[in-house]
Amino acid sequence: MHTVAVLALDGVLAFDLSTPVETFGRVRLPDGRAPYRVRVCAPSNEVDAGPFSLRVPWGLDALAGADTVVLPGLADPTVKVPEHVLDAVREAAGGGARVASICVGAFTLAATGLLNGRRATTHWAAAGELSRRYPDVEVDADVLFVDNGQVLTSAGAAAGLDLCLHMIRADHGSAVAADAARVAVMPLERDGGQAQYIVREQPGADGASLEPLLRWMEENSHRELALDDIATRATMSTRTLNRRFRQQTGTTPLQWLHGSRIRRARYLLETTGHPVGRIATQVGFGSQTSFRDRFKRLVGTSPQAYRRTFRS
Repeated sequence: MHTVAVLALDGVLAFDLSTPVETFGRVRLPDGRAPYRVRVCAPSNEVDAGPFSLRVPWGLDALAGADTVVLPGLADPTVKVPEHVLDAVREAAGGGARVASICVGAFTLAATGLLNGRRATTHWAAAGELSRRYPDVEVDADVLFVDNGQVLTSAGAAAGLDLCLHMIRADHGSAVAADAARVAVMPLERDGGQAQYIVREQPGADGASLEPLLRWMEENSHRELALDDIATRATMSTRTLNRRFRQQTGTTPLQWLHGSRIRRARYLLETTGHPVGRIATQVGFGSQTSFRDRFKRLVGTSPQAYRRTFRS
């Protein structure tokens, strides 16, 4: 069984702590088995979590036996973390454990040195401070999470749930992750490269939200949609459409559409035996070549390699 150790330090943010505990703890495989064992670990038996205190059953030594170590954020992310705590995280990583941070937990992870030379993210409001304190870390404030393989980071609050679902998907495929997402009442749709909800210009008072348009695009992503088609549906010019997309999603209409198609393709690669060419057509790509290029650009591997890894 895969052991997930969640590190609780004084000042831990309760939301960040509970996200991996609940998400991994409620995962079930198709045969009903629980694939994860979750342990909350701390340097002492009692942890100050602000409005309340926690009685923690596991010590730092439990990190050494973990397969995944999760570092939640702290109310004051700049507080100095004791060196013996950082050593325990380093030793776990040295033993092969996957190490992930949630929100400003990236500060704790950066203090271990495990992020040096790596791309990482954190809550957009704290990204500048993380970059200032740890100049050897390539801080990307525009994404929900970053997966470097063994070391992963996520942005603020809800992005921690995205990251947990991403790790579950990597471990057990999209069907198990989708079930976990349903339990959490969370869509299994947001990729790591999606923009954070950084403070941007808000939709106008006329109620011009893109949500109905995004839903229509999702439902029609298999069709050959051009920018003009999307603008016509939205009853606005392409210039206005691009501006509102940037304001409300942080990306362009066509980039969002490609992401929707690739999400559908990943599901079909995992759950069907359809040839890659057929899947390319099913999800709306005009050619196998464009599908393969876009898939590799967004997912980081080829459709065939992805299927070999994640086929149920």
